[in-house]
Amino acid sequence: MDEPRGAWKYWDLLTIIGLSVILNLLIWLYPESVLRKALGLSFILFIPGYVFITTLFPETKELDNLERLALSFGLSIAIVPLIGLGLNYTPWGIRLIPILVSLTVFNLFFGVLAGYRRKNAINPWIPWTTLKRLKEEIEWENSGKLDKALTVILIIAIITSIGTLAYVITHPKPGEAFTEFYILGPGGKAAGYPTSLTVGENGTVIIGIVNHEHHNVTYQVQVWLVNLTWNNTTNTTIIHEMYPLPGWFNLTLPSVPVRIEGNWTPQFQKNYTFNVGKPGKWQIWFLLFKNKQPKLPTSPPDGNYAETPAKNLILKAINGTIQSLKLNVVVKP
Repeated sequence: MDEPRGAWKYWDLLTIIGLSVILNLLIWLYPESVLRKALGLSFILFIPGYVFITTLFPETKELDNLERLALSFGLSIAIVPLIGLGLNYTPWGIRLIPILVSLTVFNLFFGVLAGYRRKNAINPWIPWTTLKRLKEEIEWENSGKLDKALTVILIIAIITSIGTLAYVITHPKPGEAFTEFYILGPGGKAAGYPTSLTVGENGTVIIGIVNHEHHNVTYQVQVWLVNLTWNNTTNTTIIHEMYPLPGWFNLTLPSVPVRIEGNWTPQFQKNYTFNVGKPGKWQIWFLLFKNKQPKLPTSPPDGNYAETPAKNLILKAINGTIQSLKLNVVVKP
């Protein structure tokens, strides 16, 4: 087929402009789609450099195809961070929407400018080839054995890279697995906690859990009333009293993705009300267990678990082995 004429002379630039628009629609309508990820990679790693190089060097004689390909990747890797650096000094910052808009404007502007430069070029470079021209470009018939071997290796490397990229896109590595576990004051904010009560007075907090474990998880929340001190001589924690508070609960939550953009929304929240029947300085410990709950010893006659193996739960919570939260409460007579 002969070299394209008319509007087909700009098929690559028109495709880039169209793909930029499509990517914006995908991010808005289907943010988790595989096509969005594939277009997003090319949008960042290839297209900015391609339209920039095509604008600077519209003539065929200025660069060969391999140089244009290499510079398209190299300049893209340089242009995108510079745009991000500029956004860092604006009120919008480095966030998805500002980056998307900036790169889209960049690609559209230089895509149109590259088309104008190609129109006025004497011998414009157009990414169009045939098998015959490809053989001429790589000089296959006149190449030596070493050159032919290197060409084959290069082609295999390109195909392997494309295959690897396709695999990475279709099999994304899951992010870090974790669970959000938090308590809020009765007003739904990280303030106003019931830290000063009288004997028998009710205090209320909001317990929240968000599952980012990449699979369904069955949680158990235990609540313990603990009286402990720190021994400076032996550098150990001494648990004097440890009582289970009523209201333990179990629930199963599906995994939800971490949302970087937009407002944070809770997955599960529960009001928890407690009271303490003895004056003193107490700690309310909220322990979170995933899928497997610990087996507790038989309840002591006085209900105090401080001298049983159950105290290890609090000790593990203190050293961070068990995911937990603590609320210090002063109870007055």
